[in-house]
Amino acid sequence: MSDPAVPTPPAPRKARVPKTVWDLVFTLLIPILILSPNVLGDGIGVASVLGGGKTGNVRAYLLAALIPVAYVLWDILKNRNVSPVALIGGAGAIVSGALAFWYVDGVLYAIKDSARMYLTGLLFLISAATSVPLFRVFLDATTIGETPEARATTQRVLRDPAVHRGLVQGTVVFAVMELVQGVINSFVNFQRVTASFGSDDFNTQVAQVNALMRVPGLVLSLAGVFVAIWFVQRAVKARYGAQASIFEPAKLTGQVP
Repeated sequence: MSDPAVPTPPAPRKARVPKTVWDLVFTLLIPILILSPNVLGDGIGVASVLGGGKTGNVRAYLLAALIPVAYVLWDILKNRNVSPVALIGGAGAIVSGALAFWYVDGVLYAIKDSARMYLTGLLFLISAATSVPLFRVFLDATTIGETPEARATTQRVLRDPAVHRGLVQGTVVFAVMELVQGVINSFVNFQRVTASFGSDDFNTQVAQVNALMRVPGLVLSLAGVFVAIWFVQRAVKARYGAQASIFEPAKLTGQVP
């Protein structure tokens, strides 16, 4: 019998799988496996289970395209995440899902596969000419865990004319990087996805390009984010001093009118 005076040690927490791993599983690994012609054995893939031939290949292609969309939307609904960042991601997923039903190959497929990047880039580029450049959405998301006072300080800083100019520059940089990523992705798809839509080779080539472009695409997106943040931080430091940071509102309190 345990001594009631001795506190019972808390049960160890079960290790949770990081969300990044789930993201890769549902948006990259599972679609690649679905498109692979040999995932279930030599010459046996998901397409053969779904009917074989062109019909099976088309069904496998749609399944591989729609699983990431369903995962993104489920994640938003499950976590009740209605932040602007989540909504932008959800809108992009819906666009990608809708385009999956556009059965094309060759140059049109190369453009289609990059459509989300082109649309995101153009949307951010247009927003740079408005009073609310869309890169501000990402910066607003970083303040969700802050106190109301800290969030109010950040909002006032971002409305400062000098900082707003840095925000505009950052938004343009992010938009350009998305457009560059789209052009590169289209070029690679045009060079490598050469088979006819609905064929075994087409699905295989799509899977290969998806795997090939994931890391370069991530690098380009992160580069756009970091350079955009640099422009904003440069403007904040020029306006409020070398120690100021948009991510540390406590240091800005008292300096912001």
